[in-house]
Amino acid sequence: MADQHFQQPLNFQGSYGQQQPKSYQVAKAATAVTAGGSLLVLSGLVLAGTVIALTIATPLLVIFSPVLVPALITVALITMGFLTSGGFGVAAVTVLSWIYKYVTGKQPPGADQLDQARHKLAGKARDMKDRAEQFGQQHVPSGQQQSS
Repeated sequence: MADQHFQQPLNFQGSYGQQQPKSYQVAKAATAVTAGGSLLVLSGLVLAGTVIALTIATPLLVIFSPVLVPALITVALITMGFLTSGGFGVAAVTVLSWIYKYVTGKQPPGADQLDQARHKLAGKARDMKDRAEQFGQQHVPSGQQQSS
């Protein structure tokens, strides 16, 4: 009988349907209480520190707010200006790089679309020129036509 008791392994994984030993359950509970309690104490300390810091800082913020608010607005505007300037600079360098590649014949992305649009525009310009010449020939009085 003693051999049968030692042949069954103890399962400390906590799988469903199998019982864990009492010592393991007590150890889990003690660990949970210790961790939860220490975090709860830490949370209370942080809350107390925040309230104390806010109590000390509020009069300073009220006293210096006529200086701090315009300073904050100025810093925000300067930061936005620098970021916008940098963005436009990056865009300009990118465009100039694309133009350089296009002019040197390296076919940057989108060059084929630009060429197609240029050919369409040139074709439409030729069509409009032909129509204008036809319109001009139709509406010139017969006595004012020039002989070539």
